[in-house]
Amino acid sequence: MLLRRGRLTSTRSDAALWNHKPISSARQLFHHDLHSVQRRPFSDFSRLQFNSRSSLPSFVLPCSQSQLHTIRPKITYRGASTLPNPKQRSRLVRIAYRSLALFGGFMLTSGGLLLAFFVYDATTYKLDPASADVPISELALNPRRGGPKNLPIAEHLIDDDATPENYNQKHKPKLVILGTGWGSVALLKQLNPGDYHVTVVSPSNAFLFTPMLPSATVGTLELRSLVEPVRRIIARVRGQFLNAKAEDIDFSSKLVEVSSIGSDGVKEHFYLPYDKLVIGVGSVTNPHGVKGLEHCHFLKDITDARLIRNKVIENLETACLPTTSDEERRRLLSFVISGGGPTGVEFAAELYDMLNEDLIQMYPRLLRNEISVHVIQSRGHILNTYDEALSKYAEERFAHESVEVLTNSRVKEVQADKILFSQKGEDGKITTKELPMGFCLWSTGVSQTEFCQILAQKLENQNNKHALETDTHLRLLGAPLGDVYAIGDCSTVQNNVSEHIVTFLRTLAWEKGKNPEEMQISFSDWRKVAKRVRVHFPQAADHLRRLDRLFQEYDKDRSGTLDFGELLELLRQIDSKLTSLPATAQRAHQQGLYLGRKFNKAAQAAPGMQANQVDYGDLDEAIYKAFEYKHLGSLAYIGNAAVFDFGGMNFSGGLLAVYLWRSIYFAQSVSLRTRILLAMDWSKRALFGRGEVSFHFDTKSDC
Repeated sequence: MLLRRGRLTSTRSDAALWNHKPISSARQLFHHDLHSVQRRPFSDFSRLQFNSRSSLPSFVLPCSQSQLHTIRPKITYRGASTLPNPKQRSRLVRIAYRSLALFGGFMLTSGGLLLAFFVYDATTYKLDPASADVPISELALNPRRGGPKNLPIAEHLIDDDATPENYNQKHKPKLVILGTGWGSVALLKQLNPGDYHVTVVSPSNAFLFTPMLPSATVGTLELRSLVEPVRRIIARVRGQFLNAKAEDIDFSSKLVEVSSIGSDGVKEHFYLPYDKLVIGVGSVTNPHGVKGLEHCHFLKDITDARLIRNKVIENLETACLPTTSDEERRRLLSFVISGGGPTGVEFAAELYDMLNEDLIQMYPRLLRNEISVHVIQSRGHILNTYDEALSKYAEERFAHESVEVLTNSRVKEVQADKILFSQKGEDGKITTKELPMGFCLWSTGVSQTEFCQILAQKLENQNNKHALETDTHLRLLGAPLGDVYAIGDCSTVQNNVSEHIVTFLRTLAWEKGKNPEEMQISFSDWRKVAKRVRVHFPQAADHLRRLDRLFQEYDKDRSGTLDFGELLELLRQIDSKLTSLPATAQRAHQQGLYLGRKFNKAAQAAPGMQANQVDYGDLDEAIYKAFEYKHLGSLAYIGNAAVFDFGGMNFSGGLLAVYLWRSIYFAQSVSLRTRILLAMDWSKRALFGRGEVSFHFDTKSDC
């Protein structure tokens, strides 16, 4: 029998179930049902459906709730339990039980992870020696001599025959990369393994994460958190690294002159042959002809950060001595930053954070009142390449933090204990001032390295005094076409559209069979010229959007055509609007990625070109487009706050912006190792402070 809500149903007929007895009321129906249930065997009773809140069958009686309790009988059946229902635990006991269960699960999980880490750590120790016979070419041990200076030529390196992969790769085109900066590392990470025999030459065997370098000067980040061993990056393409310095290039013989310090401390020179050469040696700080820069600190590499940290701590410790006079203490605690760009501003912010957050806890309170931070900027605002609103916000933030910003000022001379500078007042008058200083950071732009200056003197088309000029395919101007490239801070892309007007016009005139000097260019012809300009100079595309407006503007005689002079004037106007690409890590990174993609395309197209004997002409343009820089935005840290300039979407803020600033640089780190170290350093700063410890020790002093 099945009892359902509102009626009784059964597998047998109702007459057989109720024996044809009439039922006068619901109460009689209920008692009759219970009597039937007591007579049924347990197998049939299991088919009954009961309400979860009571022991009654699940149907509705036409009576009140009080009557239901009155008529509820006790149902008994064979095999049923007579034990009372268990009492429900209190809410507090349940919460405590669940908390203990969660804690136990957490401890078990943590213990398992810790055990797994120790198991992994045990596998990293190599107990057995890993020595084996390694084949080495005789030319790698005793290279032949040659070249203009009769130096050893490293045609084979000692690891070229170590593995079958290296042996197969040593006969591939030789790609030599000078430098281990942003551009070089991006190129290495983009290359397909096995396409080239890669050799990297640099005096530094590590990649430096330069945007976070100011944080390392005050201990916010550890020095090792900003560097990545470059050999780990090179291993992906099975390349080789030489800890040496490039000295010169012989373009005709395709040889790079390299110098290194031998085991006896003597500089040795040798040649390194190449098929393709990438110059990414970076730049040096621009002195601007100022005297006394030997009294200044620079911020270009990890050694500079260590020296700055030592100097800051040394000044603080000397200021605490009882023999230091008040005047000398104020001088020691006067920190001057020359240059209001991102590097100078971020260092000033990091320095202020360290002095404001850690100084009070570690040093006498008097030092906090004597400290002064000054930023000298030659322009009207700091961060002058950012949006003006962000520059003003940074200045207001510095004013709130008592960081003095001296705008429209130029340093004239730096002395051991003071700095002389000229400042232009609101009335236009220039006055000379002096500022006592115990520390000075020089951060005023970049200039060419000595190696780049040597190359610029050897090549005809190098007229820029600050960087090597390249075309839009990043090929070094004056060098053999398609052999030498330059990327990063050491280079600049030439945007001389007007100088190429003759080439464009000659091509157009040749198509029409006319003289370019006498040809009249219609609007349809102008569209063709503009299209070629876009292909060769992608950075000029934004200035060629409204072709009809430009055509009407320079059609002075309203003839509906442009002559040679009018078109030349139009393109010169475009030249004046084009700006040099910024010397930033962002630009170098994009150039490295671009070259990596181009070299991958060239390796794929090489078999077809060799089969068709195509080894001349502008092969770069045939296989890949010109380089186009896309500015992704700028950001800067300004002391527990940050500013963001994303080209039209500009914003600034406090700690939330700081966390966003950290997140962006965290994502840009080159490896998981550096990301973990960065996260640990930020956590240590919050828990234990920056740790005011200098990293130079005098072994001759008595303890």
